[in-house]
Amino acid sequence: MPARTLDLSVVAPARNEAGNLPALVEELDAVLRHGDLTYEIIVVDDGSTDDSPRVLAALARRFPALRPLRLAAGLAGSAQGQSAAFAAGFAFARGHIIATMDADLQNDPADLPGLIDVLHATGVDLVQGNRTRARAEGLIRRATSGVGRLARRLLLRDSVEDTGCSLRVMRAAVADRLPLEFAGMHRFIPITAEQLGFTVCERPVTHRPRSSGRGHYGVWNRAWPGLLDCLAVRWMGRRRRVTDATPIVTDASKPLDRQPAPLERSA
Repeated sequence: MPARTLDLSVVAPARNEAGNLPALVEELDAVLRHGDLTYEIIVVDDGSTDDSPRVLAALARRFPALRPLRLAAGLAGSAQGQSAAFAAGFAFARGHIIATMDADLQNDPADLPGLIDVLHATGVDLVQGNRTRARAEGLIRRATSGVGRLARRLLLRDSVEDTGCSLRVMRAAVADRLPLEFAGMHRFIPITAEQLGFTVCERPVTHRPRSSGRGHYGVWNRAWPGLLDCLAVRWMGRRRRVTDATPIVTDASKPLDRQPAPLERSA
């Protein structure tokens, strides 16, 4: 795991987003460049079949803060999915704070400073963006999102209103412990963080219409897998155990304050 040498790492998975990547990086850099934080922008290309790799390479020459990654291909050269892309980005991230967002420009980079301010002001571990009042989505996606929220509330008692929003900021300790090696777990980042003992709050964010490319979500690749994933997260939450421990002796060279009692010898 890399040393935490920066204030902020922004991680954005991308698949076939060549038309959106230049504006994404330009907007992010413009927002962050005028702040006080040291930062990096990690775009994880997940098996794109368009010009995304070439576009990212060209952008990296213009923007020193950009660190593009190419995610290893899955079975039969398939894309690995957002969970794996986030996990790969987190593994390379050097920031004390990790921000996540989509690469399709529907998340507004201008919302990031406000989310970071809330993280510092409240002391919580994760601030989740909430698009509920500003959602620019079609009927099918709104319907499947609504069904997913209902399932999470019933099965997981998840109080987070908009877990499907990729725009969030978290402390690096949260990102380090999320089980994102399992497909679909990116949809459950807030509830998983709470199961791990971290604190979570929500704040409203902007949601913009897609300006280029097309979405990769439909009814069948979200609704049914999402229900199965809810059951998996419920099982993990019930079976998960706390593994944090504190040393009994902080300095191995110091003797114990009380010596153990001598063993009794039999007559």
